[in-house]
Amino acid sequence: MKRLLMLAAVALLTAAGTAAASDVPEYTLVIKNHRYQPSEIRMPANTKVRIVVHNQDPTPEEFESTDFNREKLVLPNSSATVYVGPLRAGTYGFFGDFHQDTALGRLIVE
Repeated sequence: MKRLLMLAAVALLTAAGTAAASDVPEYTLVIKNHRYQPSEIRMPANTKVRIVVHNQDPTPEEFESTDFNREKLVLPNSSATVYVGPLRAGTYGFFGDFHQDTALGRLIVE
């Protein structure tokens, strides 16, 4: 009986987590020619968001931000998901660690 209750609890928690994940707003960034497209994302304050980064370049890039403390390697011709927030209203920079002179962007949190 305990095992059955434990399995039911795990199933409920898994279902709740899946439903919550689908409610997260999603934004898409593309890395092409060592630049982010778009270079600016507007997102709501105090909300967790998902950013899907598609690297169309033949070289890896690292999505990074010291402003909101994220780092994610994105392999060539592949995608990676980064969760950000919740953040207070303001402007937060991000960059490509391997091409810091061209791969630049910012989150504008409103």
